[in-house]
Amino acid sequence: MTTETALPRLHSYYRSGAAWRVRIALALKGVEVRLVAHHLRHGEQRAPAYLALNPQGLVPALELPGRGVLTQSIAICEWLEETCPEPPILPGDAERRARIRAFALAIACDIHPVQNLRVLNRLRVHGLAEEEVTGWARETIADGLQACEALVAGAAGPFLFAAAPTLAEICLVPQLFNARRFGVDLAPYPRLLAAEAAAAVHPAFASAAPERQPDAE
Repeated sequence: MTTETALPRLHSYYRSGAAWRVRIALALKGVEVRLVAHHLRHGEQRAPAYLALNPQGLVPALELPGRGVLTQSIAICEWLEETCPEPPILPGDAERRARIRAFALAIACDIHPVQNLRVLNRLRVHGLAEEEVTGWARETIADGLQACEALVAGAAGPFLFAAAPTLAEICLVPQLFNARRFGVDLAPYPRLLAAEAAAAVHPAFASAAPERQPDAE
């Protein structure tokens, strides 16, 4: 039995989309961790002690006892896939895995970074009105989701690339949550919504949801 002090420590924030991805992946793989919360809106991720662990001052970070720290949600998910291969989140042949990665990265690299708190706060600092900031985020998300819907056109379902959730759903579910926060109309994306609905009843996705986290407000 693993003691709590020997568990990996996941530095997280309940509403962070990137941290949420890692919580889902950990739950899918059955990997137990100790959650350490950093309130992003209070700036706790910029505390010197945390910056010593993750110089970027971002969550998530996965602290491995005696082995250092892993950062960046996609890198952590890929590490989990390599060290805990079952159940796979990158299943199939090389072509299928590339398609899953492409979908996941369309969200993690192209949509999410330009509508996260740090970027939006930068826009506010430069004098944009709140309505303009929110509208810019909403348009960015909608454009990205339109491309994602096209990437999975014709997928049999209910999941996007396989009979079970993959890295694609791991990235999709938090992004759709954020889309709703910004008032994005999701009706044009029926394939994405179907995959979200299938994931919603999966225990790993349910346990990783923001409202289930100890720091939820």
